[in-house]
Amino acid sequence: MFACALAVGVSVTASAGTTPLRVMTFNVRVPVDQGANAWENRRGLMVQVIRARQGREGGSKGEHMGVFYRTDRLEVLRFGDFWLSDTPDVPGSITWGQPYPRMVTWARFRLRDGGGTFDYLNTHFPYRDQDVRPRMLSAAEILRWIDQLPADARVILTGDFNCAPDTPVHAKLTAGLHDAWIEAATRSGPARTFHNFTGTPDRRIDWILSRGFKARTVSTVTTHEGARYPSDHFPVVAELVATPAAVQ
Repeated sequence: MFACALAVGVSVTASAGTTPLRVMTFNVRVPVDQGANAWENRRGLMVQVIRARQGREGGSKGEHMGVFYRTDRLEVLRFGDFWLSDTPDVPGSITWGQPYPRMVTWARFRLRDGGGTFDYLNTHFPYRDQDVRPRMLSAAEILRWIDQLPADARVILTGDFNCAPDTPVHAKLTAGLHDAWIEAATRSGPARTFHNFTGTPDRRIDWILSRGFKARTVSTVTTHEGARYPSDHFPVVAELVATPAAVQ
């Protein structure tokens, strides 16, 4: 089986140092459903061709935190993974009472037009109602990773955080990162993102967070064919512009 939490970074032509980035976060449902929501009936609706890296169990197993980008606009300087556990460097590691491993895929990108660099992280947090503590510990682990970067480094964090914006997890992460949905002057589409293949979302759990950028626009994409949706989550797309203090 193959499941992804997707993030797509695409740069858009602009003057050096102010290059906007168009960023998408998209949780693509694992192919276990039957009938109308079977993968064979959904894959044609995917908005991007996906290429897997390392799965959360290590190697090719489990879900993937794929990060996809425009190679003509962005260059990868380095990349890697870490796991949301007490042993983040151990592939597939599970602690905090979790039934499944959780992970982060990250990459440092350079804008080919001279707009500098940024670090991109993509993740998928624990989903159960009782997982408040593991989600908080996951947020803390990600912030520890970010804290190792230079203070002026630009950062984008995307993913399915499996909790609402009025939770301690969101408060912890947004103490140092900006939520594009809150920050952007222009918003379109529903605020909520998880719809369970109904088209009627009930929770905003998919976020685009950043440091050193300002969100210009943000939208929730509701593309579908009749009653068929590509996933049980709507993707979220934001246009981010580097703030002057963070231009490298």
